[in-house]
Amino acid sequence: MLPFEIVAHRGAPLGVPENTIPAFQRALDLDAHGIEMDVRLAKDGVPVIFHNFYVDGRTNASGPVFAYTSAELQELELCAPGEPPSEGRIPSLREVLETFAGRLGLEIELKGPEPKASEIVAAELASFRHLWETMEVTSYEPALLREVARRCPGLGIDLLQRRSEDWMKSDVVAHIALHTARLAGARSTHLHPSQLSPEVASTIRAADLEVRSWDVNDLETLLLMQQLGIPRFDTDDLELALRFRDGMTV
Repeated sequence: MLPFEIVAHRGAPLGVPENTIPAFQRALDLDAHGIEMDVRLAKDGVPVIFHNFYVDGRTNASGPVFAYTSAELQELELCAPGEPPSEGRIPSLREVLETFAGRLGLEIELKGPEPKASEIVAAELASFRHLWETMEVTSYEPALLREVARRCPGLGIDLLQRRSEDWMKSDVVAHIALHTARLAGARSTHLHPSQLSPEVASTIRAADLEVRSWDVNDLETLLLMQQLGIPRFDTDDLELALRFRDGMTV
């Protein structure tokens, strides 16, 4: 068994735009355990893969994602920040599922805030029920996750924790993480490394919740994952994380 399950955050977008088929394919080729993607609803209600609310700076257009139909979004030219237009384009969730489901793990983040997002995404995932053990749905919004869980019983549901305010000590961090995860009906909660400590991890685990992390992008943070026994995390530096994983002794 691998010591870590490493998830490529928005794929592995080196030289290609994030959240695109080429970025996800590169992550697969590099042997990531899974890929993370961001789901928003287009104007016509189709779930598409794009992180920001606005397409500005990532495409040759401007305005919010929800002002464009899915067909219009697919016609936009994508580019990585500071780079010329790329061959990548904004894919639909359906396209990503059809291309990658069953080939590696899928971490599907609902950006929201539309209440109907849960129903729409759950309907897309229903066709892939036989592969649910390789998928999980995440969000910062407990209500969205609880509705997905109701519609897709047995699918992995994980709550993302927002970064803590400076005044919060580890006891408050753990308390919030624990109870918001319960609100979501989640099996796991994802914390930023700045929120993690042995006390926080043990408090959450004592409540039969799994602890995962995101923004694991340097050696110091990788060592923290090892120290705390965090089995799965998202990274923006996939190659570094894979080198660290492969150099570990189990």
